[in-house]
Amino acid sequence: MNTVIITGANGLIGSEAVRFFAGLDFNIIGIDNDLRKYFFGAEASTRHVENELKDEFSNYQSLDIDIRDFDALKKVFSEYNSEIKLIIHTAAQPSHDWAAREPFTDFSVNANGTLNMLEATRLYCPEAAFIFTSTNKVYGDNPNSLPLEELETRWEIKSDHPYYANGIDENMSIDHCKHSIFGASKVAADIMVQEYGRYFGMKTGLIRGGCLTGPRHAGAELHGFLAYLMKCAVTGREYNIFGYKGKQVRDNIHCADLINAFYHFYLNPRCGEAYNMGGGRFSNCSMHEAIEICERITGKPMKVKYQETNRVGDHIWWISDISKFQSHYPDWQLTRGIEDILSEIHDYNRESWLSAKESPKN
Repeated sequence: MNTVIITGANGLIGSEAVRFFAGLDFNIIGIDNDLRKYFFGAEASTRHVENELKDEFSNYQSLDIDIRDFDALKKVFSEYNSEIKLIIHTAAQPSHDWAAREPFTDFSVNANGTLNMLEATRLYCPEAAFIFTSTNKVYGDNPNSLPLEELETRWEIKSDHPYYANGIDENMSIDHCKHSIFGASKVAADIMVQEYGRYFGMKTGLIRGGCLTGPRHAGAELHGFLAYLMKCAVTGREYNIFGYKGKQVRDNIHCADLINAFYHFYLNPRCGEAYNMGGGRFSNCSMHEAIEICERITGKPMKVKYQETNRVGDHIWWISDISKFQSHYPDWQLTRGIEDILSEIHDYNRESWLSAKESPKN
Protein backbone atom coordinates (compact mmCIF):
# COMPACT_ATOMS: atom_id res chain seq x y z
CA MET A 1 0.00 0.00 0.00
CA ASN A 2 1.27 3.48 -0.86
CA THR A 3 2.10 5.59 2.19
CA VAL A 4 1.74 9.36 2.66
CA ILE A 5 3.34 11.18 5.58
CA ILE A 6 1.48 14.31 6.66
CA THR A 7 2.96 16.69 9.22
CA GLY A 8 0.66 19.01 11.11
CA ALA A 9 -1.92 16.30 10.50
CA ASN A 10 -4.37 17.65 13.06
CA GLY A 11 -4.35 21.17 11.66
CA LEU A 12 -6.61 22.64 9.02
CA ILE A 13 -4.62 21.65 5.94
CA GLY A 14 -3.16 18.48 7.41
CA SER A 15 -6.51 17.06 8.50
CA GLU A 16 -8.07 17.88 5.15
CA ALA A 17 -5.20 16.03 3.49
CA VAL A 18 -5.78 13.04 5.78
CA ARG A 19 -9.44 12.89 4.77
CA PHE A 20 -8.65 13.26 1.08
CA PHE A 21 -5.94 10.61 0.88
CA ALA A 22 -7.78 8.23 3.21
CA GLY A 23 -10.47 8.19 0.54
CA LEU A 24 -7.85 7.06 -1.97
CA ASP A 25 -6.81 4.13 0.27
CA PHE A 26 -3.37 5.45 1.14
CA ASN A 27 -1.69 4.29 4.32
CA ILE A 28 -1.53 7.59 6.20
CA ILE A 29 1.05 8.49 8.83
CA GLY A 30 0.11 11.69 10.62
CA ILE A 31 2.74 13.61 12.60
CA ASP A 32 1.50 16.23 15.06
CA ASN A 33 2.40 17.11 18.67
CA ASP A 34 -0.24 19.84 19.15
CA LEU A 35 2.19 22.75 19.34
CA ARG A 36 -0.71 24.92 18.23
CA LYS A 37 -1.98 24.74 21.82
CA TYR A 38 1.37 26.11 23.01
CA PHE A 39 1.31 28.86 20.39
CA PHE A 40 -2.28 30.08 20.76
CA GLY A 41 -3.77 28.63 23.92
CA ALA A 42 -6.11 25.80 24.86
CA GLU A 43 -8.96 26.81 22.55
CA ALA A 44 -6.63 26.47 19.55
CA SER A 45 -5.65 22.89 20.44
CA THR A 46 -6.22 20.38 17.67
CA ARG A 47 -6.06 17.24 19.82
CA HIS A 48 -9.78 16.61 19.30
CA VAL A 49 -9.15 16.49 15.56
CA GLU A 50 -6.63 13.69 16.08
CA ASN A 51 -9.25 11.65 17.92
CA GLU A 52 -11.83 12.26 15.21
CA LEU A 53 -9.44 11.16 12.47
CA LYS A 54 -8.42 7.99 14.30
CA ASP A 55 -12.06 7.08 14.86
CA GLU A 56 -13.02 7.80 11.27
CA PHE A 57 -10.20 6.18 9.30
CA SER A 58 -8.73 2.74 9.90
CA ASN A 59 -5.87 3.50 7.51
CA TYR A 60 -4.73 6.48 9.60
CA GLN A 61 -2.02 6.34 12.25
CA SER A 62 -1.21 9.35 14.43
CA LEU A 63 2.28 9.88 15.85
CA ASP A 64 3.05 12.43 18.56
CA ILE A 65 6.40 13.57 17.14
CA ASP A 66 8.08 16.96 17.10
CA ILE A 67 9.52 17.67 13.64
CA ARG A 68 12.58 19.14 15.37
CA ASP A 69 13.44 15.61 16.56
CA PHE A 70 15.38 14.20 13.61
CA ASP A 71 16.04 10.83 15.25
CA ALA A 72 12.32 10.28 15.78
CA LEU A 73 11.59 11.22 12.17
CA LYS A 74 14.27 8.85 10.87
CA LYS A 75 12.64 5.94 12.70
CA VAL A 76 9.37 6.61 10.92
CA PHE A 77 10.91 7.10 7.49
CA SER A 78 13.17 4.06 7.81
CA GLU A 79 10.21 1.86 8.77
CA TYR A 80 8.18 2.70 5.65
CA ASN A 81 11.10 3.54 3.35
CA SER A 82 10.26 3.23 -0.36
CA GLU A 83 6.57 2.67 0.45
CA ILE A 84 6.41 6.42 1.07
CA LYS A 85 5.15 8.04 -2.13
CA LEU A 86 4.18 11.45 -0.84
CA ILE A 87 5.14 13.83 1.97
CA ILE A 88 2.85 16.74 2.77
CA HIS A 89 4.66 19.06 5.18
CA THR A 90 2.24 21.52 6.79
CA ALA A 91 3.57 21.63 10.38
CA ALA A 92 4.72 25.13 11.31
CA GLN A 93 4.62 28.05 13.68
CA PRO A 94 2.21 30.09 11.53
CA SER A 95 1.96 33.56 13.10
CA HIS A 96 4.28 36.48 12.41
CA ASP A 97 3.08 38.19 15.60
CA TRP A 98 3.88 35.15 17.76
CA ALA A 99 7.29 34.56 16.15
CA ALA A 100 8.72 37.77 17.60
CA ARG A 101 8.09 36.43 21.11
CA GLU A 102 10.25 33.32 20.65
CA PRO A 103 12.47 33.60 17.56
CA PHE A 104 14.43 30.45 18.42
CA THR A 105 11.24 28.40 18.65
CA ASP A 106 9.87 29.86 15.44
CA PHE A 107 13.06 29.22 13.46
CA SER A 108 13.66 25.75 14.86
CA VAL A 109 10.14 24.65 13.93
CA ASN A 110 9.84 26.34 10.55
CA ALA A 111 13.39 26.13 9.20
CA ASN A 112 15.13 23.30 11.05
CA GLY A 113 11.99 21.18 11.10
CA THR A 114 11.65 21.51 7.35
CA LEU A 115 15.30 20.59 6.83
CA ASN A 116 14.75 17.48 8.96
CA MET A 117 11.80 16.46 6.79
CA LEU A 118 13.72 17.02 3.57
CA GLU A 119 16.75 15.08 4.72
CA ALA A 120 14.67 12.17 5.98
CA THR A 121 12.98 12.08 2.57
CA ARG A 122 16.32 12.18 0.75
CA LEU A 123 17.73 9.34 2.88
CA TYR A 124 14.78 6.95 2.78
CA CYS A 125 12.37 7.78 -0.06
CA PRO A 126 14.06 10.17 -2.52
CA GLU A 127 11.59 9.35 -5.30
CA ALA A 128 8.61 10.53 -3.27
CA ALA A 129 6.84 13.80 -4.03
CA PHE A 130 7.43 16.41 -1.31
CA ILE A 131 4.93 19.25 -0.88
CA PHE A 132 5.66 22.12 1.48
CA THR A 133 3.17 24.76 2.60
CA SER A 134 5.21 27.94 2.40
CA THR A 135 3.69 31.42 2.68
CA ASN A 136 3.36 34.69 0.82
CA LYS A 137 5.21 36.24 3.78
CA VAL A 138 8.44 35.18 2.05
CA TYR A 139 7.95 38.36 -0.02
CA GLY A 140 8.11 40.44 3.15
CA ASP A 141 6.42 43.81 2.88
CA ASN A 142 7.48 44.33 -0.76
CA PRO A 143 3.82 44.15 -1.82
CA ASN A 144 3.23 47.34 0.17
CA SER A 145 5.36 49.25 -2.33
CA LEU A 146 2.87 48.52 -5.11
CA PRO A 147 0.85 51.48 -6.45
CA LEU A 148 -2.38 51.20 -4.48
CA GLU A 149 -5.41 53.42 -4.41
CA GLU A 150 -8.00 53.73 -1.68
CA LEU A 151 -11.55 52.78 -2.59
CA GLU A 152 -14.66 52.90 -0.41
CA THR A 153 -14.22 49.45 1.16
CA ARG A 154 -10.75 48.34 0.10
CA TRP A 155 -7.29 49.14 -1.13
CA GLU A 156 -6.85 48.15 -4.76
CA ILE A 157 -3.91 48.09 -7.13
CA LYS A 158 -4.09 50.56 -9.98
CA SER A 159 -5.85 49.19 -13.01
CA ASP A 160 -2.93 49.83 -15.38
CA HIS A 161 -0.52 47.72 -13.29
CA PRO A 162 0.50 44.23 -14.56
CA TYR A 163 -0.74 42.67 -11.31
CA TYR A 164 -4.25 44.07 -11.66
CA ALA A 165 -5.69 41.27 -13.78
CA ASN A 166 -4.40 38.21 -11.93
CA GLY A 167 -2.54 39.32 -8.80
CA ILE A 168 1.06 38.95 -7.61
CA ASP A 169 3.22 36.36 -9.32
CA GLU A 170 6.33 34.45 -8.25
CA ASN A 171 8.71 36.98 -9.81
CA MET A 172 8.25 39.47 -6.99
CA SER A 173 11.54 39.92 -5.10
CA ILE A 174 11.95 38.51 -1.61
CA ASP A 175 14.88 40.90 -0.93
CA HIS A 176 15.33 44.40 0.54
CA CYS A 177 12.25 44.43 2.72
CA LYS A 178 10.92 43.66 6.19
CA HIS A 179 9.75 40.07 6.50
CA SER A 180 8.86 39.63 10.17
CA ILE A 181 10.67 36.90 12.10
CA PHE A 182 8.11 34.38 10.87
CA GLY A 183 8.63 35.44 7.28
CA ALA A 184 12.40 34.99 7.62
CA SER A 185 12.08 31.47 9.02
CA LYS A 186 9.72 30.53 6.22
CA VAL A 187 12.10 32.01 3.64
CA ALA A 188 14.82 29.69 4.95
CA ALA A 189 12.51 26.70 4.67
CA ASP A 190 11.18 27.81 1.28
CA ILE A 191 14.65 28.13 -0.25
CA MET A 192 15.76 24.81 1.23
CA VAL A 193 12.79 23.01 -0.32
CA GLN A 194 13.69 24.53 -3.68
CA GLU A 195 17.32 23.58 -3.23
CA TYR A 196 16.62 19.93 -2.42
CA GLY A 197 14.66 19.86 -5.66
CA ARG A 198 17.24 21.60 -7.79
CA TYR A 199 20.44 20.28 -6.17
CA PHE A 200 19.39 16.71 -5.40
CA GLY A 201 16.79 16.35 -8.16
CA MET A 202 14.00 15.60 -5.69
CA LYS A 203 10.34 16.15 -6.55
CA THR A 204 9.74 19.12 -4.31
CA GLY A 205 6.98 21.67 -4.69
CA LEU A 206 6.22 24.57 -2.42
CA ILE A 207 2.95 26.40 -2.13
CA ARG A 208 3.20 30.07 -1.11
CA GLY A 209 -0.22 30.44 0.42
CA GLY A 210 -1.87 33.47 1.90
CA CYS A 211 -5.10 32.90 3.82
CA LEU A 212 -5.86 29.18 3.88
CA THR A 213 -9.21 28.46 5.43
CA GLY A 214 -12.12 26.10 5.90
CA PRO A 215 -14.84 25.05 8.34
CA ARG A 216 -12.55 23.06 10.63
CA HIS A 217 -10.03 25.87 11.07
CA ALA A 218 -9.23 26.48 14.77
CA GLY A 219 -9.03 30.23 14.22
CA ALA A 220 -7.27 32.45 16.76
CA GLU A 221 -6.72 36.22 16.78
CA LEU A 222 -3.12 35.88 15.61
CA HIS A 223 -3.84 33.27 12.96
CA GLY A 224 -6.89 32.19 10.99
CA PHE A 225 -8.50 35.33 9.57
CA LEU A 226 -11.91 34.18 8.32
CA ALA A 227 -12.50 31.46 10.93
CA TYR A 228 -11.73 33.78 13.83
CA LEU A 229 -13.73 36.60 12.27
CA MET A 230 -16.81 34.41 11.94
CA LYS A 231 -16.31 33.11 15.48
CA CYS A 232 -16.42 36.69 16.74
CA ALA A 233 -19.49 37.40 14.62
CA VAL A 234 -21.35 34.39 16.03
CA THR A 235 -20.34 34.74 19.70
CA GLY A 236 -20.35 38.54 19.98
CA ARG A 237 -16.66 38.67 20.81
CA GLU A 238 -14.96 41.96 19.90
CA TYR A 239 -12.84 41.77 16.75
CA ASN A 240 -9.69 43.90 16.47
CA ILE A 241 -8.70 45.43 13.14
CA PHE A 242 -5.03 46.38 12.96
CA GLY A 243 -4.27 49.36 10.76
CA TYR A 244 -4.73 50.27 7.09
CA LYS A 245 -8.28 51.59 7.84
CA GLY A 246 -9.55 48.02 7.79
CA LYS A 247 -9.34 48.06 4.01
CA GLN A 248 -6.47 45.59 3.66
CA VAL A 249 -7.22 42.92 1.07
CA ARG A 250 -6.63 39.16 1.28
CA ASP A 251 -7.41 36.35 -1.09
CA ASN A 252 -8.67 33.20 0.60
CA ILE A 253 -8.58 29.61 -0.58
CA HIS A 254 -10.71 26.79 0.82
CA CYS A 255 -8.64 23.90 2.16
CA ALA A 256 -10.44 21.43 -0.13
CA ASP A 257 -9.30 23.37 -3.20
CA LEU A 258 -5.77 23.49 -1.82
CA ILE A 259 -5.59 19.74 -1.16
CA ASN A 260 -6.87 19.11 -4.65
CA ALA A 261 -3.94 21.20 -5.89
CA PHE A 262 -1.61 18.99 -3.83
CA TYR A 263 -3.09 15.93 -5.50
CA HIS A 264 -2.46 17.33 -8.97
CA PHE A 265 1.17 17.98 -8.05
CA TYR A 266 1.50 14.44 -6.69
CA LEU A 267 0.24 12.97 -9.96
CA ASN A 268 2.78 14.94 -12.01
CA PRO A 269 5.50 16.29 -9.68
CA ARG A 270 8.23 18.72 -10.64
CA CYS A 271 11.61 19.53 -9.06
CA GLY A 272 12.00 22.63 -6.92
CA GLU A 273 8.93 24.52 -8.13
CA ALA A 274 7.45 27.46 -6.23
CA TYR A 275 3.81 28.44 -6.67
CA ASN A 276 1.81 31.37 -5.35
CA MET A 277 -1.48 29.96 -4.18
CA GLY A 278 -4.70 31.55 -2.97
CA GLY A 279 -8.18 32.53 -4.01
CA GLY A 280 -6.87 34.94 -6.63
CA ARG A 281 -9.36 37.27 -8.24
CA PHE A 282 -11.99 34.56 -7.77
CA SER A 283 -12.00 34.68 -3.95
CA ASN A 284 -10.76 37.78 -2.12
CA CYS A 285 -12.04 40.47 0.24
CA SER A 286 -11.02 43.35 2.47
CA MET A 287 -11.54 43.35 6.23
CA HIS A 288 -14.54 45.66 5.84
CA GLU A 289 -16.05 43.48 3.14
CA ALA A 290 -15.57 40.31 5.19
CA ILE A 291 -17.22 41.93 8.21
CA GLU A 292 -20.20 42.95 6.08
CA ILE A 293 -20.57 39.38 4.81
CA CYS A 294 -20.38 37.97 8.35
CA GLU A 295 -23.05 40.40 9.52
CA ARG A 296 -25.26 39.43 6.63
CA ILE A 297 -24.85 35.70 7.35
CA THR A 298 -25.41 35.98 11.12
CA GLY A 299 -28.07 38.67 10.86
CA LYS A 300 -26.50 40.80 13.58
CA PRO A 301 -23.89 43.58 13.84
CA MET A 302 -20.35 42.77 14.91
CA LYS A 303 -18.38 44.36 17.72
CA VAL A 304 -15.31 45.82 16.05
CA LYS A 305 -12.43 47.83 17.49
CA TYR A 306 -9.93 49.62 15.29
CA GLN A 307 -6.25 49.72 16.26
CA GLU A 308 -4.29 52.36 14.36
CA THR A 309 -1.02 50.40 14.43
CA ASN A 310 -0.76 47.72 11.76
CA ARG A 311 0.81 44.32 12.37
CA VAL A 312 4.53 44.21 11.57
CA GLY A 313 5.20 42.93 8.05
CA ASP A 314 1.49 42.82 7.23
CA HIS A 315 0.34 43.23 3.64
CA ILE A 316 -1.98 46.05 2.61
CA TRP A 317 -3.06 44.26 -0.55
CA TRP A 318 -2.45 40.66 -1.50
CA ILE A 319 -4.07 38.71 -4.30
CA SER A 320 -2.21 35.63 -5.55
CA ASP A 321 -1.55 35.08 -9.22
CA ILE A 322 -2.23 31.36 -9.52
CA SER A 323 -1.74 31.20 -13.28
CA LYS A 324 1.64 29.43 -13.05
CA PHE A 325 0.11 26.51 -11.15
CA GLN A 326 -2.87 26.47 -13.49
CA SER A 327 -0.57 26.38 -16.51
CA HIS A 328 1.26 23.35 -15.08
CA TYR A 329 -1.97 21.67 -13.91
CA PRO A 330 -4.78 22.87 -16.19
CA ASP A 331 -7.35 20.41 -14.82
CA TRP A 332 -7.24 22.06 -11.38
CA GLN A 333 -9.56 24.95 -10.54
CA LEU A 334 -11.00 26.89 -7.60
CA THR A 335 -14.53 25.97 -6.53
CA ARG A 336 -15.42 28.16 -3.51
CA GLY A 337 -15.57 31.95 -3.16
CA ILE A 338 -15.57 34.14 -0.04
CA GLU A 339 -19.30 33.96 0.68
CA ASP A 340 -19.32 30.19 0.18
CA ILE A 341 -16.38 29.81 2.57
CA LEU A 342 -17.81 32.05 5.30
CA SER A 343 -21.24 30.41 5.07
CA GLU A 344 -19.66 26.98 5.45
CA ILE A 345 -17.58 28.09 8.44
CA HIS A 346 -20.72 29.54 10.04
CA ASP A 347 -22.93 26.50 9.46
CA TYR A 348 -20.31 24.01 10.61
CA ASN A 349 -19.32 25.83 13.83
CA ARG A 350 -22.25 27.94 15.00
CA GLU A 351 -23.78 25.52 17.49
CA SER A 352 -20.48 24.45 19.06
CA TRP A 353 -19.27 28.06 19.40
CA LEU A 354 -22.48 29.13 21.09
CA SER A 355 -22.48 26.08 23.35
CA ALA A 356 -18.91 26.82 24.43
CA LYS A 357 -19.83 30.43 25.13
CA GLU A 358 -22.76 29.41 27.32
CA SER A 359 -20.80 26.77 29.25
CA PRO A 360 -20.24 27.78 32.94
CA LYS A 361 -16.51 27.05 32.73
CA ASN A 362 -16.17 29.64 29.97
